[in-house]
Amino acid sequence: MSESLSQTFLAITRDAADLQWLQGALAPLGQVVGAGNGSLDELLALVDVTFANLVFVGLDREQVVSQCALIEGVLEAKPMLAIVALGDGMDNQLVLNAMRAGARDFVAYGSRSSEVAGLVRRLGKRLPPVASNPSLGGLTVLYGAQSAADGALLTTHMARVVQTSGQQTLLLDLGLPRGDSLALLGLEASFHFGDALRHLRRLDNTLIDSAFTREGSGLRLLAYAESDEPLERTSAAELYMLLSALRQHFQHIVVNLTGQADSEALRTFVSHCDKLIWYTDQNVLDCRRNLEVLTQWREKGMKLEHASLLVDRYLRGVAPDSEALGKRYALPILRVLPYSPQVRMNAKNQGLTLFELAPREELTQHLKALGERLARRSENNPPVSASWLNRLWGHK
Repeated sequence: MSESLSQTFLAITRDAADLQWLQGALAPLGQVVGAGNGSLDELLALVDVTFANLVFVGLDREQVVSQCALIEGVLEAKPMLAIVALGDGMDNQLVLNAMRAGARDFVAYGSRSSEVAGLVRRLGKRLPPVASNPSLGGLTVLYGAQSAADGALLTTHMARVVQTSGQQTLLLDLGLPRGDSLALLGLEASFHFGDALRHLRRLDNTLIDSAFTREGSGLRLLAYAESDEPLERTSAAELYMLLSALRQHFQHIVVNLTGQADSEALRTFVSHCDKLIWYTDQNVLDCRRNLEVLTQWREKGMKLEHASLLVDRYLRGVAPDSEALGKRYALPILRVLPYSPQVRMNAKNQGLTLFELAPREELTQHLKALGERLARRSENNPPVSASWLNRLWGHK
């Protein structure tokens, strides 16, 4: 997980509006992940994969008995965890029930952001330091607001370079239009992103080896199916479970998210990744769309120290130039890629990589250098061969 958002908090709230309120209040400190419907097993599993040390649990009069039982069950399994109860601050009985169940504190819904953040900071000083998992594989995200096949083209080539460096690599293609990476490589898939979410409890080495599409270099691909739910309907909790499982199996995962609208799921990828590559070109209309998302994230307090700018289809002598783009986005320039329309068209139409079609072209060399740079970031990440997620769920 990126150091820029090293803290993760879990929350069970009444509704999406309450979760958004909490996320806004704690955005400068980390990410708040909705923990679903309050199942003890799933909450404990999320604690394990997110390394969260603080959980918010909403209480209400109708379900207070089961909610307090959940608090007691969590603390029995994780006694070092801090629980903060949420509820109606005028209901003294809720406050008493929460304290008796073991909650460290109580926060009234709608409290000022400064009060909530101050409470979390004070609790943080008394909690054990946040753990991390050194065995997690690298995770690189390519994101831009514009939909285009070039997002799949670039991530396919970068992931392939990482794979040929000797690292077990996965290309997770969730960009729009859907499934372009498979089409670019002339591949078909019978197992997709939605299938991985549905089979999360079975996601082990055997399933990955038998079901994930494999390209000639050994690169694995997991892409959208047309029937899969849109990304914004995928819960952050599901994504954390999926990404944590995949990062135990692969030394590096490259994710294409170009064209996706802003959502909690998209922000989960951004906070979970080691490297965020913001994808843009000189098209002012696309830049505006990108900057709208980037501005929203910064206003929410999201930290983006792990982000850099990739300028694609670059035309020298055309404004805005790369220096102006870097200043406008307020991000360091990772690389500038040449336009090379004929080379790109041949790769898209022939189902062959640039490494096969035009190995000496400037675009090909730039993509090779980018892939090598990613590979260096994760070369010391050994994959875990055991069925980690099954252990997490308590299966043998």
